[in-house]
Amino acid sequence: MRTSARRTAQLAATTTLAAAAILAGSGIASADEWPPIPDYPSPSVPFDNTNFLTPDNPEYWNPFVAKDRLTSPYGTSTRIVCTSFHGVLTGCWQADRAGNPHQLVRLPADFPNVSGSSMPGGGPGHYVYPVWNTGS
Repeated sequence: MRTSARRTAQLAATTTLAAAAILAGSGIASADEWPPIPDYPSPSVPFDNTNFLTPDNPEYWNPFVAKDRLTSPYGTSTRIVCTSFHGVLTGCWQADRAGNPHQLVRLPADFPNVSGSSMPGGGPGHYVYPVWNTGS
């Protein structure tokens, strides 16, 4: 197989696997619970957070901006609660229109950012709302 054909086949396989992973996680998920507040001293206490870049902000699309991103049908208009450790988000939950929490999915990379992964803790993350059925 020629090199260009091999690269095309590898790209197609990678794209197919990525799409399958995304589709496997899609569907209607039941509501999660907000993260609990620990009853012992902990550096990771849940807090309200709206400090995300969303697609309507031009910085969201700039690959050299290393900030947390959010792809959600609600933007930052509903409650978002996160936990963090040393300034790096470790998990986030977002309310739907009815106020029910859903745990956001952190992508393996802060796409489209290309520079943040070398930052402490892997740098900022890209969080995605898990349910695209916004009828709730």
